[in-house]
Amino acid sequence: MNVIRILILLTAAALTGCASTHAKNPADPLESFNRGMYQFNDVLDKAIVKPVAQGYGTVMPAPGKIMVNNFFSNLDDLIVTINDLLQFKFIQAASDGSRFIFNTTFGVFGLLDVANRLEKHNEDFGQTLGYWGVGNGPYIVLPIFGPSTLRDGIGLIADNRPSKLRRVDHMRTRNQMFASKAISHREQILDQEKVLDEAAIDRYEFIRDAYLLRRKSLIYDGNPPREKYDDEENDTDTKKQQTPIINVPSAQDNAPKASPIGRNAAQHPFFAQQSFAPAAFEPRQALYPQDNVHKVWVAQRTGIR
Repeated sequence: MNVIRILILLTAAALTGCASTHAKNPADPLESFNRGMYQFNDVLDKAIVKPVAQGYGTVMPAPGKIMVNNFFSNLDDLIVTINDLLQFKFIQAASDGSRFIFNTTFGVFGLLDVANRLEKHNEDFGQTLGYWGVGNGPYIVLPIFGPSTLRDGIGLIADNRPSKLRRVDHMRTRNQMFASKAISHREQILDQEKVLDEAAIDRYEFIRDAYLLRRKSLIYDGNPPREKYDDEENDTDTKKQQTPIINVPSAQDNAPKASPIGRNAAQHPFFAQQSFAPAAFEPRQALYPQDNVHKVWVAQRTGIR
């Protein structure tokens, strides 16, 4: 769809005037522009997209919503299969390709998920570029499409080329199908908004960090490399320079010591109740009732993968 290409090109042109803007996060050098675009998308969502999604969720019965979601999900399986092959994941390609063939043939063009025993994967060309070693590039908030990066924006254009929806000749029907897909996806995340509102001090920052963390997890198939922080390097250097000191045992030394959360967080009572599955990371999984200041920093610092 040419609309995607036009929106990305317009965004890239607008970004040239924001390149010198000072940013707090090195991954987001265009924060000033991105926050403005985020506000635009938020206004558009509250005025049009969200009310329509709420109406759709109210009117459409549950079986109907499932079939609509299955239909668009089946079309996505073709894109996933292509990217499986580009990443040399041949077993995944066999699974996703078989899902597409069986559901299209025996599932009434994907309305029924008859191949639900075959594992469904999540791959796109943005992940393929990451697999090939292409970096994220700057974080970008696209008009209508929302959070992305320069790499994922290019991937969005590439994934659109083989899309079956794009091949629908009748423009009105094609646009209606794209709109139906967007409304269906929007309706599925309505319940998550309350969690986001209660947890996020800064919605823009929360969504940005959650998006970047999830994308990194997807590229590494749920096992991203653990980053080494400056304070850890400083601690190591300090230990090397310290002179051993002989301490006289005291009563306090015999008292039980708490295990450091940063080294073994999974055994800590608070974190033991949380869900940290990077492969299925969603914003709600980064919520910490006792600390919302920097969700992603806490998740990464604990070393939970």
